[in-house]
Amino acid sequence: MADVQKKKSGVDRFLSVVERIGNALPHPATLFAGFALLVVILSWVASQFDLAVVHPGTGETVTPVNLLSTEGLHLILTRMVTNFTGFAPLGTVLVSLLGIGIAEGTGLIGAVLRLVVLSSPKRLLTFVIVFSGVISNTASEVGYVLLVPLAAVIFLAAGRHPLAGLAAAFAGVSGGYSANLLLGTVDPLLAGLSTEAARIIDPDYIVNPAANYYFMFMSTFIIAGLGTWVTEKIVIPRLGEYEGEEKPQSIDRLNALEKRGLLYASIAILLMTAFILGGLIPENSYLRDPETNEILHSPFMSGIVAFIFLLAGIAGIAYGVGAKTIKNDSDVMRGMAKSMETLGSYIVLVFFAAQFVAYFNWTNLGLILAINGADVLKTLGLSDIPLMITFIIVAALINLIMGSASAKWAIMAPVFIPMFMLLGYTPEFTQVAYRIGDSVTNIISPMMSYFALIVAFIQRYDKNAGIGTVISTMLPYSVVFFIGWVLLLIIWILAGLPIGPGAEMYMP
Repeated sequence: MADVQKKKSGVDRFLSVVERIGNALPHPATLFAGFALLVVILSWVASQFDLAVVHPGTGETVTPVNLLSTEGLHLILTRMVTNFTGFAPLGTVLVSLLGIGIAEGTGLIGAVLRLVVLSSPKRLLTFVIVFSGVISNTASEVGYVLLVPLAAVIFLAAGRHPLAGLAAAFAGVSGGYSANLLLGTVDPLLAGLSTEAARIIDPDYIVNPAANYYFMFMSTFIIAGLGTWVTEKIVIPRLGEYEGEEKPQSIDRLNALEKRGLLYASIAILLMTAFILGGLIPENSYLRDPETNEILHSPFMSGIVAFIFLLAGIAGIAYGVGAKTIKNDSDVMRGMAKSMETLGSYIVLVFFAAQFVAYFNWTNLGLILAINGADVLKTLGLSDIPLMITFIIVAALINLIMGSASAKWAIMAPVFIPMFMLLGYTPEFTQVAYRIGDSVTNIISPMMSYFALIVAFIQRYDKNAGIGTVISTMLPYSVVFFIGWVLLLIIWILAGLPIGPGAEMYMP
């Protein structure tokens, strides 16, 4: 590893600078508070100049609104609470995590991960670990704290370098953060922020949490395949033989109670699936739109968050009963409460982010910037593919100094979504491009919230490891994921495929 670090000394120095800059930044909540104050000041500055624009959709003149006025002060004071409680991502994330908290607290998620990894043939071990990492994103941080260290132990037990297993799992969990076969907490979170931004242009626009599902479903297999190739062809040869002090450990297989719990959970999921299909397949069924009988604009699609909660919660309870990890309703409530305990800083962040987004909308600065920005982009004459690749690169670079996906999107969405809507691109398309950029540099960003934890995991097997070790190990994944995802997006654009249920790439 020392030789690798010497070869990457230039990268190490660059990342050290990035780390120092990132550490010098204030807390994200403080940043949003500062942004909100800056918007108030800019609204006054903009009102002093002739910054009016003509809305290309309605033909109406849009002028900046001064929040440093009596009316602006009244607006800030009277809407502070509703800005917070009405912020679209807040409720969706809280409700989703309540259900996932039950599944995690009863041990269902951990048991499923162990079953998937331990039951896989050795020749498919790397693929299964990367694939499991991608799937674990449904349950937020579970992949980081459970699968990443577990993968190192599994590789060591299989006679392979433990850091290769750790890197494969980390690549799936973090580098493939936006890909999945299932909807997770990130989907309603980003969709809520996109909805808020889209309403700058269209007050009635709604971005569904499943809006990127088709693209992300396909991405799961692309990322798992690319992650496997990088691990086998680049990472393992560079690491060589493991000569550390850690000895292989036996990984406990599922016991009889855990197997019974999984059986109960499977039955519960099958029953829920039957309920959903029964409500969707018949033409006049109970989960379709009662007036049009459509599925795309049905209570099912608009209630995706509720189904995430119900599926995770019911399956978690069924597992807990079968595995005897829950004995009464108090155990279930503790699992839900524990998931909420991790959201303290997020709720603080949301309070200030909600004020910033509301101020940005009130002042019309976002709309004015979007219209002017769209005019600039039109003059550049960039077509679909170079425009979206440029946007992906911008998102990826910002991710190196600001780790939170929601915090970045809360800042970027009010600018780029209206701008791209005016150029004819849907918010769903803009969101999917952002998710690619946000994911590919997670694994090399010291600002990613779990980066320090990954360093600690690696130091168990390499006492001299540091940030440079993590970066030099994970950089190949970042580059290959970027290339693979961009190529997939290009194919998607050329084929004109929808990126999710009812979500096209271009505005009607």
